[in-house]
Amino acid sequence: MLIASFNINGVKARLPRLVEWLEERAPDIVCLQELKSADEGVPVGDLEKAGYGVLIHGQKGFNGVAILAKGQEPKEVRRGLEGDPEDEQSRYLEADAHGLRIASIYLPNGNPQPGPKFDYKLRWMERLRARAAEIWAEEIPAVLAGDYNVIPHDRDTFSVRAMKDDALMQPESRAAYRRLLADGWTDALATQHPAGGIWTFWDYQRGAWQQDHGFRIDHLLCSPEAADRLRASGVDKEYRGREKASDHAPTWIELAD
Repeated sequence: MLIASFNINGVKARLPRLVEWLEERAPDIVCLQELKSADEGVPVGDLEKAGYGVLIHGQKGFNGVAILAKGQEPKEVRRGLEGDPEDEQSRYLEADAHGLRIASIYLPNGNPQPGPKFDYKLRWMERLRARAAEIWAEEIPAVLAGDYNVIPHDRDTFSVRAMKDDALMQPESRAAYRRLLADGWTDALATQHPAGGIWTFWDYQRGAWQQDHGFRIDHLLCSPEAADRLRASGVDKEYRGREKASDHAPTWIELAD
């Protein structure tokens, strides 16, 4: 079973690349982030034609997450996180599909830091941790997949110096991520590729792609029941180099049936 996370950076703008990837890789479950579209603007028909049931939590022009399931409709469990009734940003969607609990996550960037955006990021991470604990307690195979906007370790960036002041790599961001893992979640790529040096994002600016100046911010966290079935993980890096591509590459895990 192939499960993938893909920050598409505008689902309408990247639709040809998304459909191309779906047809070529045929993942069973896909978590999309940064749709940049309200629900009604998402090209659901094209995704259904590619063979996927679609669940959307969109937002016009910003954010937005979705879950796709091959050959079936994802069954919604939750949209949005509890803990802040004034938070209207579409960043979290949870569903059941193919016998798994799946969450699609678009964690706040947090820049510039320090400041209110960084404070919001840290609060959001604690709200995510609270929901993750509830899922973990159910003792079910679950995967929390998405763009976490956190570079967990120095080995997860092309340059510590270049990123040292960024919200993605601040001690507070990393500590919040470590707390999540300490609650019993397995970072699939970090576990299977402990040496690091695997990127999931390359900026459009400064020739980042051409120079391979990237970092790892897209993560798939597995509950113990899912981690026991983990067989492989990786990044479809070549899709970042295609015409009009997202600045992220699809990141995936393979679970035994």
